[in-house]
Amino acid sequence: MTPPKDRRWTLLVTVAAALLLLTLDNSILYTALPTLTRDLEASSLQALWIINAYPLVMAGMLLSTGTLGDRIGHREMFLGGLCVFGLASVIAAFAPNASVLIGARALLALGAAAMMPSTLALIFITFRDERERNLALAIWGCMAIVGSALGPIVGGFLLNHFWWGSAFLLNVPVVIAALISALVVTPRVTPDTSKPWDLISSVQAMFALSGLVVTIKEVAHAPSSWTLAGTALAVTVVAGTLFVRRQARLTYPLLDFAIFRNPALMAGVLACASALFGVAGLQLIVTQRFQLVAGFSPLEAGLLVSAVALGALPSVVLGGAFVHRIGLLVLIGGGLALGTVGVFLTSFGLHVGLGWVITGLIVTGFGLGSVMSVASSAVVGNAPPSRAGMASSVEGVSYEFGALLAVALLGSLLAGLYSSGVALPAGVSDNARDSMDQALAIAARSGTDSAALIAAASKAFDRSFEIVIVVIAAVLSISASVTSVLLRRHGPGSSAFSGGSH
Repeated sequence: MTPPKDRRWTLLVTVAAALLLLTLDNSILYTALPTLTRDLEASSLQALWIINAYPLVMAGMLLSTGTLGDRIGHREMFLGGLCVFGLASVIAAFAPNASVLIGARALLALGAAAMMPSTLALIFITFRDERERNLALAIWGCMAIVGSALGPIVGGFLLNHFWWGSAFLLNVPVVIAALISALVVTPRVTPDTSKPWDLISSVQAMFALSGLVVTIKEVAHAPSSWTLAGTALAVTVVAGTLFVRRQARLTYPLLDFAIFRNPALMAGVLACASALFGVAGLQLIVTQRFQLVAGFSPLEAGLLVSAVALGALPSVVLGGAFVHRIGLLVLIGGGLALGTVGVFLTSFGLHVGLGWVITGLIVTGFGLGSVMSVASSAVVGNAPPSRAGMASSVEGVSYEFGALLAVALLGSLLAGLYSSGVALPAGVSDNARDSMDQALAIAARSGTDSAALIAAASKAFDRSFEIVIVVIAAVLSISASVTSVLLRRHGPGSSAFSGGSH
């Protein structure tokens, strides 16, 4: 039975608010990290894990929680995930040291991993009309961009008025409101208890993903530790091989690789990862560049990158509303191509003025917003009904891995290019080569050479920024070409669904 229309849209608001929290927690620490690192006396390794524990654990558990939702019920998974997320937020807000905070971030990821596949599944269960469902999925997809863009703004604002723990405590009232609403509006569906839950496969997936991220991060960083990179790569290969072999033996695999034979589903997965790679990569390097080189405050830098979300909002709504007329090919392939243009405009703006940077970010957001408006339809809508939870999890992993890869690869590449390319003035400590932050700190303590040091560091950072911009544009451009080939049968007038679930 289809729920009343007003209840359907209330459910959408509820799951969208939850998803907003999940994506917000991925980026809110970008501005809070220096402060909490200082207050907790965290080492550089601990600071790395404070950021990475959340996306790594979440990506590793998403496949398992999607299948678990099919088994015990997506309503129960959503409610349970909300409770875990709220509890972990309180622990993180009052963490006495870095180790407790890392543990709390991992617990936050468990709650988030329980919720994310269920938010999608609940939308598919509740919205039976295809046009209404497409619009609901578009709004759902928009939350990933909005949350990612709002993170630095909210973090900067809270740090201006409160202590770093407020960045986590902010979650609690939203969790309580969503929990009350979810108890009323989420539908009860008889779960399929015949499906087992496989924790071993989840652990194998987490080790494979973690090893891959560490490998990429270490190879891109300068100087690289080839011993660490080699060890991480070995972990990735072993864990990945064990995972694939285990799935082939299981009656109910955590990941059925046969679903990737559907071209539209495959295009949706690639689109999810590429869009978040572009959004997270731009957010990371633009906020750093304008804080370190242009002297913006964290809040000002956060407001600047919010232009991505501003550009995404109209295309998300329009894409979801008109996908049945426009088709997946135009919205995904064309959106990624337009995002590529926006990225180049952002880089061009460094030379001609801030207005062009903002324009580039808006154009990027508009293009990637159209991608994310229909990516969920392409993935979940083209999977068999018995694999709906699995497909939702695959999409969630794609989003998380795209963002995680952007931080690991682009952050390390930006730092490595700066270190290898900066030409320090004579007599300046070589520590200024480690990072732009170090160069600014040394310049603040030095005398007559400070202006020359800042100019040299800024020049090297901008050169590194432009190279990283090209990498982002190249990824989006290649993805546009590949998805266009995969979606060649999904042009204007075609349905978002190719028969996987309909």
